[in-house]
Amino acid sequence: MKPATVAQIKKELTFRSPDEITQLCLRLARFKKENKELLTYLLFEAESEEAFIQGVKDEVDELFNTINTNSFFYIKKSVRKILRLIKKYNRYSPHKATEVELLLYFCHKLKAFKPSIRRNRTLQNLYERQLDFIQKRIPVLHEDLQHDYSLEVEELKLP
Repeated sequence: MKPATVAQIKKELTFRSPDEITQLCLRLARFKKENKELLTYLLFEAESEEAFIQGVKDEVDELFNTINTNSFFYIKKSVRKILRLIKKYNRYSPHKATEVELLLYFCHKLKAFKPSIRRNRTLQNLYERQLDFIQKRIPVLHEDLQHDYSLEVEELKLP
């Protein structure tokens, strides 16, 4: 089955009643966890972006606290999992500042993590890639945010 384009779906939805649209959304939410998470964001968290960011930060804190530090293999695996989670949440929010703020928070946590990421080249590369990614995102933000985030990125750079 070939999926319809977004334009076709949008056109079809204009002909449906609000009750039918509600039923379609509920049915869509049953099939995939990400669909349910996106609907949760849109319905409950989109109005308060700060609360959404704080919720994600709390979840990241919890995940960093549960990392198995017995070997760098487990650390790398867990750090990649946390980064995937952050990137998934960034897709839900239309605000670019949210993306930059969450990635900066991730970098702060990773830099402060013990054992130090400087002892593992893979983790250092991952950290540096995220800083480069953040620097590419900063120019599209408001001027005040650009300045604040640029200072924060400079502070995070490894010597």
